Amino acid sequence: MNTEHLPLLTDLYELTMMQGYFKTDNHSVVVFDAFYRTNPDNGGYAICAGLAQIIDYIKHLKFDASDISYLKSLGIFEDDFLEYLRTFQFSGDIYAIPEGTVIFPREPLIKVIAPIMEAQLVETAILNILNHQCLIATKAARVCYAAGNDGVMEFGLRRAQGPDAGIYGARAAVIGGCCGTSNVLCGKLFDVPVKGTHAHSWIMSFPDEYTAFKTYASYYPSACILLVDTYDTLKSGVPNAIRVFKEMRAQNIPLKNYGIRMDSGDLAYLSKQARKMLDEAGFTDAVISASNDLDEYLIENLKAQGAMITSWGVGTNLITSKNTPAFGGVYKLAAVQNEQGEFVPKIKLSENSEKVTNPGNKTIYRIYEKSSGKIKADLICLEDETFDCEKNLRIFDPLETWKYTNLAGGTYTMRRLPVQIFDKGQCIYESPSVMEIQKYCELEKATLWNETRRFANPSKVYVDLSDSLFEMKRNILREHSAEHHQT
Repeated sequence: MNTEHLPLLTDLYELTMMQGYFKTDNHSVVVFDAFYRTNPDNGGYAICAGLAQIIDYIKHLKFDASDISYLKSLGIFEDDFLEYLRTFQFSGDIYAIPEGTVIFPREPLIKVIAPIMEAQLVETAILNILNHQCLIATKAARVCYAAGNDGVMEFGLRRAQGPDAGIYGARAAVIGGCCGTSNVLCGKLFDVPVKGTHAHSWIMSFPDEYTAFKTYASYYPSACILLVDTYDTLKSGVPNAIRVFKEMRAQNIPLKNYGIRMDSGDLAYLSKQARKMLDEAGFTDAVISASNDLDEYLIENLKAQGAMITSWGVGTNLITSKNTPAFGGVYKLAAVQNEQGEFVPKIKLSENSEKVTNPGNKTIYRIYEKSSGKIKADLICLEDETFDCEKNLRIFDPLETWKYTNLAGGTYTMRRLPVQIFDKGQCIYESPSVMEIQKYCELEKATLWNETRRFANPSKVYVDLSDSLFEMKRNILREHSAEHHQT
């Protein structure tokens, strides 16, 4: 995906709406929020990712002659609107939660403040980028949590839904915690570690398994992970690997980053037997790596069975987020600026209470328990609200208002999550490197309670509304209800 030229990466109705706004001379400045409603895999949290690509997209959002020619050929756009597109340039403000941040449902991950035509155009691309990378980063975080202190390598490129999903999915997986990827292009583009061993075809191309192992070890002595399950893991693969390791040791070749990989069979049983064989041969520090349709649930199960695996290769189930293949982020109008420069809140109603949007120009504060540094809740509030952590604070669930918590002054801290990315169309934010984002993400995940990170019935982190925002929302709902009954 060339983020430097994606003006037509949009749904047609964004452009038809733009033309409608243009024809009616509607240049209102509006607020749009991008958020999601449900954590992937019924989990307790998600990980924010994709902002760097959104920045690139916005920076280079221009229509060239071929774009204009194509739109003209559709026969639905008038010449004056197409002339407007020729000189189009984003001029608004964007606020966003930084990549690698732990996030929760209903809170704005991206806030766009811009003339309505501009804000409308960027909707589809923002959601496309945000939804995909948040999804994969979250899956990676879950897989890495299951693996504990073991390394997890992403190697799902061949099973990804296309090159872009493979490249940017690998990027997101590293943000979520993977120690590297097999995707060489991702390594080049984002300066992340690339890792890999060899395939069964390497073994099969030699007269015998031992010769294949010995040849591989001669070329890659400092990264010698041998695939032992081509013929018979315990009777052939592991013994031949041990034979090669002994020869390397006898030749005074340093044994580092060495070990075995298994890609089939009963991984719990095989790894325990292999560990015993390696230890008895004196290779107690040899890595035992495993692959074979792994995900967080299988890794957790294998660990519960005492598997002696110390490195995990996760492909299909990670790069596709197989259990939950879509993130479900949405982009909703929250406010329209009036002639006095004030933002008039807007709300989307629904029969489903969780789909009723939060109106107004908002921001988010994260509340931490001071003694532990763990997250207590997130608080969505109006942009100009401030809080004093030395004062008592009452927070409550906006849907089930009888659920509330009283925080005593001095026992909690608060951090504003969104940062400004664009100011009047100019980018004022520099994205960190992927590895820097990964380090930040590790700190973020450490602020979660273990009860929130568990896979079965995780403890919920509440996303609450400030008193002012809650009252605004309730008053708007009352007004809509009154109008409906009068009608």
